[in-house]
Amino acid sequence: MRTGPLVGRHDEIRCLDGLLHAAADGHGGVLVLRGDAGIGKTTLLDHIREASGFRMVEASGSEFETELPFAALHQLCVPVLEHLDDLGARHREALRVAFGMTDGEPDMFRVGLATLELLATAARAQPLLCVVDDAHWLDTASTKALSFLARRVAAEPVAIVFAARHGLDELPALTITGLADADARALLTPAIDDRVRERILAEAQGNPLALLELPNAGGFGLPEATSVTQRIEASFRARLDRLPAQARQLLTVASADPTGDPGLLWAAVARLGIRTNADAADLVTFSTRVRFCHPLARSAVYRAASADERRAAHRALAAVTDPVTDPDRRAWHRAEAATGLDDNIAAELDTAATRARARGGVAACAAFLERAAALSSDPGLRTERTLAAVQAQLDAGAAGVAAELLTTVDVADDARLARTEILRGRIAFVRNDGDGPALMLRAAHRLSAVDPAWSRDSFLDALEMSLVVGRANGVMDTVLAEARHAPPAPAPDVLDALILLNTEGHRTAGPMLRRVLTENASWTRRPALAMMIAGELWDIEAHREITEWLLSTGRDTGSPWVLRLALAQQAVAATHAGDLGTAMIAVAEEEAIADAFDDPPMVYARVHATALRGRRVETLRLISSTLRDADARGNGHLVANAHWAAAVLYNACADYPAALAAARQATAPGDLYLAGIALPELIEAAVRCGEPDAATEALENLTARADASGTPWALGVTAWSRALVTGAEDDYRHAVELAGLPAPYRARARLLYGEWLRRESRRKDAREQLRAAHESLADMGMEAFALRAANELRATGEVARKKTADTSEALTAQETLIARLVATGATSKEVAGRLFLSPRTVDAHLRNIFRKLGISSRRQLREPERIPIA
Repeated sequence: MRTGPLVGRHDEIRCLDGLLHAAADGHGGVLVLRGDAGIGKTTLLDHIREASGFRMVEASGSEFETELPFAALHQLCVPVLEHLDDLGARHREALRVAFGMTDGEPDMFRVGLATLELLATAARAQPLLCVVDDAHWLDTASTKALSFLARRVAAEPVAIVFAARHGLDELPALTITGLADADARALLTPAIDDRVRERILAEAQGNPLALLELPNAGGFGLPEATSVTQRIEASFRARLDRLPAQARQLLTVASADPTGDPGLLWAAVARLGIRTNADAADLVTFSTRVRFCHPLARSAVYRAASADERRAAHRALAAVTDPVTDPDRRAWHRAEAATGLDDNIAAELDTAATRARARGGVAACAAFLERAAALSSDPGLRTERTLAAVQAQLDAGAAGVAAELLTTVDVADDARLARTEILRGRIAFVRNDGDGPALMLRAAHRLSAVDPAWSRDSFLDALEMSLVVGRANGVMDTVLAEARHAPPAPAPDVLDALILLNTEGHRTAGPMLRRVLTENASWTRRPALAMMIAGELWDIEAHREITEWLLSTGRDTGSPWVLRLALAQQAVAATHAGDLGTAMIAVAEEEAIADAFDDPPMVYARVHATALRGRRVETLRLISSTLRDADARGNGHLVANAHWAAAVLYNACADYPAALAAARQATAPGDLYLAGIALPELIEAAVRCGEPDAATEALENLTARADASGTPWALGVTAWSRALVTGAEDDYRHAVELAGLPAPYRARARLLYGEWLRRESRRKDAREQLRAAHESLADMGMEAFALRAANELRATGEVARKKTADTSEALTAQETLIARLVATGATSKEVAGRLFLSPRTVDAHLRNIFRKLGISSRRQLREPERIPIA
């Protein structure tokens, strides 16, 4: 705790005070104090700890704490768990499981929202201040939950302040830098020789802790000889060296216990026979919690102890840690106390890893498994545990750590070699280095003799990776060529169907593709691939059926990935069915969930909806950002989505040269689904640009696909495309009259037919088609196509009716989603649970919605046409 005014931190204090004042008024916020060790972050936290009018809860990370899931989050919430019973049943259960208060697997989908509700409930009586020190050492599960919480407190009287050396990059931050020279001189004790003072100022570089500690370090090396952090630790070690042996031993035990529990500490100290009331040289405070004066002090104490002293401390802590209530931390202390191989401790760690994974702590699982492997005497068991640790690190998002750990594995049998190659392939895929599919293929070939079923799965894994990379670089063709040598399946499966498609084309492969698409097993095991095949077959009904299954599964299981995929695909299906309102709702919900988990959204869903919407500036901006993102992520399939969207937009705007260029880029790679739906755009643009050969070639390709599909969607777009090439009126008529053709495509068929009729000087007939096209396109919100139809109609001598301007154009996508959910009768709490917001945040959005729409009640939201497309 500081004893005087802070020196040189006026701007920082003003920023923190502003955060607290806003929270006191009900406008919560978050701030990350980011800077080097000793730069003053903890001192600034001490400043806000003195704020009046707030209830304060605290947590801190620990360098020597294992990755126990939700450890820091539990630490923060313990003081307010008195409100746990005030939470809804699902949220109460989510926190009880996450904190180990009951058995079960935590619903990661709900833990962050449950924490938000808990803290918001606690803040009803008094504004809440959450202080999280050393956030760079938080366990992974807590980091995710607290990051979610930090992005959701805007409508609550809650202020959250983190102190971290790095990380939490997505949150608002204030970088703490060194003090100015005048302030540094003011902080430095005056009782120092002038030459020494200048040396200290040079070494400290404005670091406040260095300015206070370096005079105690004893001797001064050249500034570049060692880091400031090392010099500060040296100062703490110098203070430690002056203490009696038993006092040093006491501090070693304190540094080895990350919980700061004084009861645990004194029990361990007693077990070691330490009896001392010696002064701790101001390095640590023993109170309701054992707290070092600075994290670097704790590091210095732990590192200064010998290996035997550290093992003795961990052995004593393991002995006094309850094996029933805290078995994982006990196992970790036992592991740190081990002097050699120990299969019993390794087994405990293996069990702890299983518990950690069940609680969502994949990083903890990896740490336990890695240590268990190191203690295992059996080489086979050591390899198994190491491979499991690699997978856990990969699941935790630590691809670099996983790759480094995998280099320690030395195996000779084919099955384990295949596992290592599969892991290398997955690591490569995550890191976008392009080797993922090739490594998966090697594993698939190696497995062909020992595990045929796994081998075929590995070929499909390679195929799915190549779908994301895109077909342009030839990876997909390589995978399919290699897959011809896969062990045979009991019956033709999706792999066989795609190989046949690649070798024989759509007419031959169509029946087999349709058969595998109707098997529910392919949906559950590889839903993304099933969606692609449905698109390849132009089968909007199959696509919708798979989407509904995914939605139901995602909501039932709480799987973020499944639900997000389902919502993105629901948006795509609704877009191509002409229901842009539903599409934008699904896009907004998927983006809300992505934001809740700090993941990038599945942007292709917005790309599809925005392209058909046809607002040129907005669409081109989205296409540009999508292409940049796709390039950074090595996602060729996303590139194809962007080029298809550009082709649709430019055709809608009658910019046919640009449409032709974009359509050629969209179709050239031959990607599943996208190459097919881009063909009609290429044909229309090529005809308008006077390139009949290009149009004819594309029509032949499209016709083969339509013949294999047989769906109204495929047949309809093929009919109008053929009409564009041949000028045959019967094909236009067939497209317009075809039952089951999705509404956007029927409207476009009418537009094309009307344009052809006008050029044939049949104005009356043209007006009928163009009027119907315009009304349908305008009603669906396909603005660019509607404008094109209006211009054509005007050329016939008739002015198109204007769509009544609505008052909700200013609604954001999220506001539109909330408005539509409330219009169905959903309460604020129900909407909050679905969108991972707090009820107060939903109410704040509703106030904005009411203002923008000029209404005053929820009931008015139910009026027809009150909420147009966002």
